[in-house]
Amino acid sequence: MKNEISVKERMNTKVIAKIGVLSAVATVLMLFDFPLWFAPNFYKLDFSEVPVLLGTFAMGPVAGIAIEFVKILLNFVLNGTDTGGIGEMANFVVGCSFIIPAGYIYKYKKSFSTAIIGLIAGTITLATIGTIMNYFVLLPVYAKVYGAPLQAFIDMGNLINPAITDLKTLVMYAVAPFNLFKGVVISSITILIYKKVSPILHR
Repeated sequence: MKNEISVKERMNTKVIAKIGVLSAVATVLMLFDFPLWFAPNFYKLDFSEVPVLLGTFAMGPVAGIAIEFVKILLNFVLNGTDTGGIGEMANFVVGCSFIIPAGYIYKYKKSFSTAIIGLIAGTITLATIGTIMNYFVLLPVYAKVYGAPLQAFIDMGNLINPAITDLKTLVMYAVAPFNLFKGVVISSITILIYKKVSPILHR
């Protein structure tokens, strides 16, 4: 009985350690972001979801959620916030919308095909939830925080794409494509490196 408890404790300790390491890597990757050519430059791509997805595939969706949470928390502590935590909460929700579908589908049957299906489902969910969160939460909050009208953000989008004329077209032609592109890029990197790092994550 004691041996069983000892094994469980060691396993739990290893899982916590892996979550901590992956969260730290994800936090560092958040610092290296860059804008994309088809969206206003306040939308920036980073690769912090790669370690989150790796942890999700290796240890399950609950571990992935924990990595996402710690990543957001560390970024909050290191860089502070301009939105009173609302932006960070929204980013957590959007991140989870990506990893949870991917993680549960892959957990059901761990194979290359289900990983692809899971990542496609996660990308679609990411784009959907990301668009909704930007429309109803993020853009209005940022407008209030920076004391700028929403039209200022719309005008920034219009400079890149003349089809962007209001909030609806901003999320349709900038936010949704941005999140779809992000999902595809992060998924591709994850697929390419998961088998190489999987033995380390399963030790």
